[in-house]
Amino acid sequence: MHLFVVCAIAFLLLGCGISPTSPDWSKFIGLTLKWVNKKPSLDKVKNMFDFAYANYLQFAFPADELNPLNCSGRGHDHEHPGNLNVNDALGDFHLTLVDSLDTLAIMGRVEEFKNAVNMVISHLSFNRNVRVQVFEASIRILGGLLSAHLLVTDPTQPFGNLRLNGYDGELLQLAHDLANRMLNVFDASPSGLPYPRFNLGSGLKDNTTSEACLAGAGSLVLEFGCLSALLNDSTYASISRRVVLDLWSRRSSVTGLLGATIDVNTGKWINRMSGIGAGHDSFYEYLHKTAVIFGDRQMGEMFEEALNTLRYHLRSLGSDCLTESGYPSVYWNVDMYTGNRVNFWIDTLQSAWPGVLVHHGDVSEAVCQHALHYFIWQLFDLPPERYDLIQEKPLLNFFPLRPEFAESTYFLYRATKHPFYLHVGQHILDSLDKHSRARCGFATIHNVLDMSHEDRMESFFLSETLKYLYLLFDDSNPVNLNEEDYVFSTQAHLFPIQRIRKLIENLVPNPFRTDNSRTRTDLHVANNTCALPKLAKSSIPLDEQLWNKIGKFVHSKMDLFSF
Repeated sequence: MHLFVVCAIAFLLLGCGISPTSPDWSKFIGLTLKWVNKKPSLDKVKNMFDFAYANYLQFAFPADELNPLNCSGRGHDHEHPGNLNVNDALGDFHLTLVDSLDTLAIMGRVEEFKNAVNMVISHLSFNRNVRVQVFEASIRILGGLLSAHLLVTDPTQPFGNLRLNGYDGELLQLAHDLANRMLNVFDASPSGLPYPRFNLGSGLKDNTTSEACLAGAGSLVLEFGCLSALLNDSTYASISRRVVLDLWSRRSSVTGLLGATIDVNTGKWINRMSGIGAGHDSFYEYLHKTAVIFGDRQMGEMFEEALNTLRYHLRSLGSDCLTESGYPSVYWNVDMYTGNRVNFWIDTLQSAWPGVLVHHGDVSEAVCQHALHYFIWQLFDLPPERYDLIQEKPLLNFFPLRPEFAESTYFLYRATKHPFYLHVGQHILDSLDKHSRARCGFATIHNVLDMSHEDRMESFFLSETLKYLYLLFDDSNPVNLNEEDYVFSTQAHLFPIQRIRKLIENLVPNPFRTDNSRTRTDLHVANNTCALPKLAKSSIPLDEQLWNKIGKFVHSKMDLFSF
């Protein structure tokens, strides 16, 4: 196996070269942190999940989501087809149930998992006259079905006996059906880029808009690639991978940056903003994960180039934030053609970036980027969807219980074993329970300034947010014991690396095996010492002076143009 592949897998969850043995943090002096008893937090996550999931089944199923204030179900808004905030994700396809399947398995809910799978097999049909978003249907439904199928058919059964009597691949058949309904959005496009929405029942593209975001069009390859592996049919892998290459070819010839949205009819960029948050995030995440799970060296090279470009044009200041004597680095939103800053806000989806950096082995920078988002979290005790660092105020006040900060916290703990991240996880858990708990579940925060509620519990709260928090506090979980063999999708669905790799080897043609990779990338990891960063011997994982600078940066207005 190429060294690139070996270290890429090691990078994914551990960071290359990081010892799985926890340091003796009890010897370290610090501010307030002490030894962490994980069991109460683990039990709390279980109780929160059980409360929300049981109420979804009681009050909402077969609808897509639970309305936690009124104890009712929410499905596709047929009366208001333009209500994209709801209709992009909700297709009357039992969304929360499908999205939660592998969370049940990971939490050891064996019988609940089996019951849920049987409910999906008995009830799920895609013959619905509804318009949904390709991206959301792929990451939530397609990913949920594929992950559950892999769990049921896993020969090792690490999560307990999840096998179902008489199971005949029905989950895979449903995934295949769904993917086939999506294919027309690629075929009907003049540019080959997928239309963003389609009719679930007919598979026909939606003509209301041709504007697709970078992440929406370019983040289908992991789910489509795994489907190809399981079906031994390269169609889905080839078409989704081709889109990534097409988008990549449209980056700026001056800066190398990609924009936010593109017209799939013309192939021209509409929104020129380049960033790492909403509309961009999972495109870069999937470049790296495609390299890891499928052994795609070309995608690995593209991620390396993208990372260097983003650092050069978006990130302010020095490269090593653990020893930086100036102000902390921030990834700003810039114009894709000039590299000039276009605004001074960051959004909650950017808090997934530290996790991406950990996957790549850049633990030092991940520590610093995570700290920045933690200070924003502390401003309100839950973060606003979008926060302006100059105006020092939220620009979008709501918070739909997103998982990205919990995700990065989990991966940083797995990489460093620093107890700071357990305390952050406890803070996240307590804040969610305190501010979002409602009569029948956990409600979206309508406004973080007064913690008012919106009657909606998105499926990712169960499929991602609570899953990552559970794994943070469960060291003995099979995922953590075998973390070098798992990759999470952008919706936190679990995929086994080696099993998919073996299946991919049988694909003919194999779109992930390319011969045009540059030789120098074979050894790019070998030239990295892969060393654990020298973490501060205190209750925080970085230099106290830098920690204070980050806090001041977030909490006190300053002239950003002076540095």
